[in-house]
Amino acid sequence: MTGFRELWDQLAPIGRDPGSGGYLRYAWTPAEMACREWFRAQADARDMPVEEDGNGNLIAWYGTGPGPAVLTGSHFDSVPHGGAYDGPLGIVSAFLAVDRLPRPRRRPIGVVAFAEEEGARFGVPCLGSRLLTGAIEPARAAALTDRDGVTVEAALGARPTGPTGLLDRVDCYVELHIEQGRALDVPVGVGTAIWPHGRWRLDFTGEANHAGTTRMADRRDPMLTYAYTVLAANKEARLRGAHATVGRVSVEPNATNAVPALVRGWLDARAADAQTLSGLVEAVHKRAVDRAARDGTVVTLTEESVSPVVGFDGGLVDRCANLLGAPVLPTAAGHDAGVLSAHVPTVMLFVRNPTGISHSPAEYATDEDCEAGVEALAAVLA
Repeated sequence: MTGFRELWDQLAPIGRDPGSGGYLRYAWTPAEMACREWFRAQADARDMPVEEDGNGNLIAWYGTGPGPAVLTGSHFDSVPHGGAYDGPLGIVSAFLAVDRLPRPRRRPIGVVAFAEEEGARFGVPCLGSRLLTGAIEPARAAALTDRDGVTVEAALGARPTGPTGLLDRVDCYVELHIEQGRALDVPVGVGTAIWPHGRWRLDFTGEANHAGTTRMADRRDPMLTYAYTVLAANKEARLRGAHATVGRVSVEPNATNAVPALVRGWLDARAADAQTLSGLVEAVHKRAVDRAARDGTVVTLTEESVSPVVGFDGGLVDRCANLLGAPVLPTAAGHDAGVLSAHVPTVMLFVRNPTGISHSPAEYATDEDCEAGVEALAAVLA
């Protein structure tokens, strides 16, 4: 029987950046496509036919029983220079869990690889699962563009289809994932909920001018408004026990000796409840607008995606926790499981992260804990 390290080492080199040690596996790029080919090879080795759903998602089927299916899996794509385990751990573990199941199976099991979960290329997280569930219109998704102007339709090679009836054949979804903080002191835990979270774009508009000849008093510098807003977001989040991050920025004309004309920043905000989240975003926006009036600039806020609070299926959570003797915990990270939870009973299993670091090359889990995750997933599927 294949062990975790043996299978993991087959996938781990794909898309790794030799400089940072992190991963550049953006949706439908050569690295992510190589992961998909690995997926097909693993499915073929297990006589699992692979289905494409028209939205970029792949499903490998094990068993053809008449009962409703159990779905498990995760995603291959990464954030820029992200860690190895976020996403791929759930797919590798799913194939290994299938290997450990008794045969024949009474019900089909689908191993799924969702497309564009991170949203790192086209800006909307969980795009594949949103399309599958109807949470985003295919026309809107098709027109999304990456930083090079490539559309989803061009990258996918066709316009997304949206819901295909797949979930009508699915009884429940179980996703195994690395835990992305320091919430576990045992190898495996069971997820209870996902915090509400979202992404907002802030456009700060000023006036381009010469860095050497423009007096400080005459400047309309959007970088000042942007910088103030980043600090304000940090403060407002801390006051509310929430999370706020501005991790992406673009500047025009982006010249060392020019006052910028435009600064764009993307705010990632998360909180334990919807009211706290909306209050956080409103407070950040208000402080940005107030500062813009002093700087002679203009700021606009555009909502790009918002996911409500997700509570996983209580019955599944209790059954899994009791079966595994595992602790339960919520998470502030978004997942495809959160999207699917509005349509089928859903639960998540988490594997311990000893560093607490994620979305970074330092993301890590021990082989022993990953093996424990495989065994836990196999037990739950069985």
